[in-house]
Order: sequence, then C-alpha cells, then structure tokens
Amino acid sequence: MVMPLALGFVRPVSAPWIRLSRPANPFLFCGKYPISVSRSQSSRLNRILQASLHSSSVGDSVGAQVSVDQSEIIFIGTGTSEGIPRVSCLTNPNKTCPVCSKATEPGNKNRRLNTSLLVRFPKPSGKCNLLIDAGKFFYHSALRWFPTYGIRTIDAVIITHSHADAIGGLDDLRDWTNNVQPSIPIYTAQRDFEVMKKTHYYLVDTSEVIPGAAVSALQFKIIQEEPFTVHDLQFTPLPVWHGRGYRSLGFRFGNICYISDASEIPEDTYPLLKNCEILILVSPSLSLSVCVYIYIYIFTLDALRPDRSSSTHFGLPKALEEVRKVRPKRTLFTGMMHLMDHDKVNEELIKLKESEGLDVQLSYDGLRVPVTL
Repeated sequence: MVMPLALGFVRPVSAPWIRLSRPANPFLFCGKYPISVSRSQSSRLNRILQASLHSSSVGDSVGAQVSVDQSEIIFIGTGTSEGIPRVSCLTNPNKTCPVCSKATEPGNKNRRLNTSLLVRFPKPSGKCNLLIDAGKFFYHSALRWFPTYGIRTIDAVIITHSHADAIGGLDDLRDWTNNVQPSIPIYTAQRDFEVMKKTHYYLVDTSEVIPGAAVSALQFKIIQEEPFTVHDLQFTPLPVWHGRGYRSLGFRFGNICYISDASEIPEDTYPLLKNCEILILVSPSLSLSVCVYIYIYIFTLDALRPDRSSSTHFGLPKALEEVRKVRPKRTLFTGMMHLMDHDKVNEELIKLKESEGLDVQLSYDGLRVPVTL
C-alpha cells in the first residue's frame, strides 16, 4: 500500500524484554558535598565544548577506521533532554555532582548530549547516512562527531517522537540543505507531524518564510506502525509508551533494535524484538554500547536512572527486567542522566555476565560500532 502525501510518501513493505525486584540499588553515585565555587571550577565551563570522548572500551575507539564496505552505527548522543553536564550542577556552591564534574573533562564518557543514532552503510554511490532524531543539541553533536568520522551528508532523518530532544535540531539542518545537499527527507508518524506543523511551521509550510531567507529544506514523509524502506534499508517501527498515553517509536533495522524513549513496552511489540543482533535500549539513567559482530545479538534500551523508573523512562532496574525478558546476546543502554557514572555503573554491569550471562554495558557519545545490515 502507498500512502500519498502533499509533502511526500512512504511505500510500506511487507511485514515482528526482564523481571527484577527492586533491591537497594548499588548504582547511585551522586553525593552531596559542600564546596565553594573557585576560579578553577569556573574554568571547567570553558572546557565543556572541547571535551572529547576517547574510547578504550569494548570493541571500538573514537576515531577508529572502518572499511568503506563496512556498515556501522554511531552514537551521536546518549544523554537526556537536559544533557550532561548540567549547568545547574556546575554552578551549585553547596554540593558537587561527581558525574557532571567529570563530564567537563576532555575524554570523559559521562559527557552526553541528546540521544541520537547514525546508521551508516555502503551504497554504490558512497556511504549512506541515516540519522535517528535531531534534538536540540544536534548542532553540538554534529560539530564533534561529523568531522571526526568524515560524515558529510544526511540522507534521511527518522523521528522517534516529537519532544524537543528529538526534533529540536530540525532548524540546524539548514547548514546541510543550504551548503551540502538540496533537501533532507524526514520520516515521522502523523501524530508527530501534527506537532511539527506547530513547532516548526515555517519548515512544513515554506510559504511562511520571508523571501530570501534561508531555512532547512525538508521533505516530510509520513510513516505508519508497519515496515517502511529508507534508501533500500527496511525499518520496522517498535511502538512503545513514553509516559501514560504518549506513543513513541523505536526501530528495528536489520537485526538491530533501537528504543530510545520508553516507559513501557506493549505486549504486541515484544515479538518484533526476537533474534535481534543488537538491542539498544533507553533507560532513564543508563546507556549501553558494545561492538557487534555477526551472530552477536545487541539490544539498545532506554535507562534513565540507576535506582528507579520515572513516569516517562525506564530506570536501570526496569531496563534490566526487559533485558532478562528479551535475552539478547548484547545490550547497550542509552539515554542516561547525571546519576549514572559511566565507569562505575559499567563495573557493576559487567558482573552480570558471570552471574546471569547478561552482556550489558553503557554506551557513550561517539561510540562507533561495526554491524552487519
């Protein structure tokens, strides 16, 4: 079936988580320590934009070379809507936030911007770059990682939901459509398109733009909760609840499942998660990333907080419940807040591999993972 639209169309193609009691949580690391604001602390703010994330974790390192015929996913962002570090933490004279303080240091994996993933794969014309979400910090993420990995074009953007941390960067796409390519297709559900018609009305209806003004040239394409194809790669929507009554979409492409904003997975979505090679799951305070090889299953999932879930996101305990239910070979958590210390949480998570056979870790901004699509 083809759904025609005034602004474009999508051709659908034929069409598919972990129980844990809530014990005292060992993953909570932010403490309250009285301090005074010194000049050295203030200078940390000036280093934030220069912080880079050098990786020595499982699989890949930042800046590592990938062959031209190798598909890969790149974590453009792995944080919450607020991002890490928080300005409020860095300017608080009464307490120190360990994670936000670490996030100002060059090379620290606790620095996290809005959750976003780049799917990259070879085509005869060159590498194809498909971006999942462009949030309000997209410009800063692109500034850091696009030059690092030689990413120039954005061949499509696929939207999970219409919150600011997923669509706030649509205006920044003007740099691409003005200087690199004529336009960018935006794949989105109808309900989210209705929001964009209000929040980004001048991008949806360019007749509102003053003649001569430069704005992003976007082609909006409506998707249903059924498989669709983008540049010959099939995407299967993974409907989830992102708070009571609010629908968000994860996506499965190849054998990779990506769920960035979720508080509950409906029963009819679980069959779509079977036999995935990579599971990327958002948790209110946690994110996981690992390298992927053939026959390795990876699940990426939302994991916001280390101690509990919120009304709109999984917490680490709930995210681990989902992992136990789905039983992927590898799991990468994303979407972590400042209560999640990258190294300390990973030290605890790695113990689950020996005790339960669960291979789970946190992801981080700039993580590059070779995959098979």
